[in-house]
Amino acid sequence: MLSMKKIEMVYRADMVETYALRNFNLDVNDGEFVAVTGPSGSGKTTFLNIAGLLEEPTSGSYELDGESVGKLSDKKRSQIRNEKVGFIFQGFNLMPDLNIFDNVDVPLRYRGFSGAERKKLIEEALEKVGLQSRMKHLPSQLSGGQQQRVAIARALAGKPRFLLADEPTGNLDSLMAQQVMQMLEDINAEGTTIIMVTHDPELAVRARRNIQILDGSVSDLDEMMHRVSEKVTAVAEGA
Repeated sequence: MLSMKKIEMVYRADMVETYALRNFNLDVNDGEFVAVTGPSGSGKTTFLNIAGLLEEPTSGSYELDGESVGKLSDKKRSQIRNEKVGFIFQGFNLMPDLNIFDNVDVPLRYRGFSGAERKKLIEEALEKVGLQSRMKHLPSQLSGGQQQRVAIARALAGKPRFLLADEPTGNLDSLMAQQVMQMLEDINAEGTTIIMVTHDPELAVRARRNIQILDGSVSDLDEMMHRVSEKVTAVAEGA
């Protein structure tokens, strides 16, 4: 689904170069649920921006769903992003003057669907998150958890190949966070690939795989623990 090789992202200001990502390598298989952790400033946001085709890396190769996307035109990148990628943000990013139905409709308008097709997709997405009866409400009339569910419905409506979730529970209380996490697990169980950035270790361990970004590079925590376990077993057997 996603393959990044030797990705580097360098920001230049005057004579100063800042590496946000350095020798960044990551493969995510179709259907995986990957939790990404790491301290502030480690490169998580830059990674998400590149993964979602919002930024182009300084160097390295990036393949998304089997297609090299590193040097595509802005128009082609926008098309792929709109068709294959769903975004879920910490701040919901709902339009306050639009009702729930119209908020979910916004990204679909760029896909060329007919009105009837969009209506069907919107109703299916809102039903999946349990908000079909609220589709005429404004965001201000919903709780934080309900707003995040609307954001999930908006991301799902276009039936993306994978979801990028940036701290999707960061503005929710613990109960709502657990409910949103359960919803993401259910979506993943249906086949959607999910990459989720989170600072909450309790939520991270519920993903199928955990990676950590430190100083712009990635370490696979699950693979690391597997290697440690193998070494411990080997030592025990040798004893």
